[in-house]
Amino acid sequence: MAWVLLAAACGDDSSAERDSGSDAAVDTGAEDTGAEDTGAEDTGTRDSALPDAPADVGVADAGGPVNPLEGAGAVELVAEMHEGRMFRFLEGPHWRPDGTLVFSDLSFGDAANTTIFSLTPPSSISVLRRPSEGANGNATGPDGDLYSCLQGGRRVVRGTGSAIDVFARFEGDRFNAPNDLVFRSDGTWYFTDPGFGVDMSDQDLSFRGVFRVTPAGEINAEYTDADSRRPNGVELSVDEATLYVADTERQMVRAFEVAADGTLSGERAFATGIGGADGMAVDAADNLYVTSSSGVQVFAPDGTRWGTIEVPRAPANCAFGDDDRRTLYITAREGLYRVRLPVRGR
Repeated sequence: MAWVLLAAACGDDSSAERDSGSDAAVDTGAEDTGAEDTGAEDTGTRDSALPDAPADVGVADAGGPVNPLEGAGAVELVAEMHEGRMFRFLEGPHWRPDGTLVFSDLSFGDAANTTIFSLTPPSSISVLRRPSEGANGNATGPDGDLYSCLQGGRRVVRGTGSAIDVFARFEGDRFNAPNDLVFRSDGTWYFTDPGFGVDMSDQDLSFRGVFRVTPAGEINAEYTDADSRRPNGVELSVDEATLYVADTERQMVRAFEVAADGTLSGERAFATGIGGADGMAVDAADNLYVTSSSGVQVFAPDGTRWGTIEVPRAPANCAFGDDDRRTLYITAREGLYRVRLPVRGR
């Protein structure tokens, strides 16, 4: 197996990285990224502190589209190192039921230090697994275990410490390099397999797809279209009737209809012109947060762009956390960041 250690392995444009000392802001206007204009109206820039006791905004009581950037707080750095060692490339943030945030460091070029970390807010960080075989996306399954996509190990595992294989092959072939995953409330789950970091000459599968796993543990190649070049981040809508898949190479987010049995259909372009489209999160008002080379772009449920949360370093993934689920944690190169928002996470 050849594991090509490149910064592009997570689908991010490393040339777009910002000065880590710059100020971060919330831009609700359309910035010039060289990407397609999604047609969102320029409503100006807002950067105000979050109220001490904001209203609990959700889908049922929203009363129409909810702009989650109205009243957003400032982006702040949580950490950029652990025990004196700088992070190398952070990914896979996920809020655990035990009140901790797990996140991964792919540590390109240093396989021995690939790590899954655990953050106990506000700032206590510990090591869950090292080396992690290039762990990327993380999620909690219905059994309460942590499931992780091992980009370097080319498999999906569960558990911390001595992880146990869940899937290492599909119909006898090795995966390309599993990247991200999401669970539905009934135990169905999906993961992407774009092949970042793997030499194409060492690729067994003839496609880079999206896999569906049934509650009984049966795996299906759900999406294998040749147009899907780099399926990356994956997320579900609040009602779990829509699956979003970020396609980094196509600079877009695709949306699929999810049937009761978990099968996908009705593929459509949800948003296009998203340079470096990567990890995603959804809030309780069904807004979609997409990490990109320009920051965390935020879209309404109909695909209208609300604006961008600017981050000092180009982000790779994001997840809602804290007890009230109103803190958006953002993994961005060497830094773990957070921002308080007026709408809680899904």
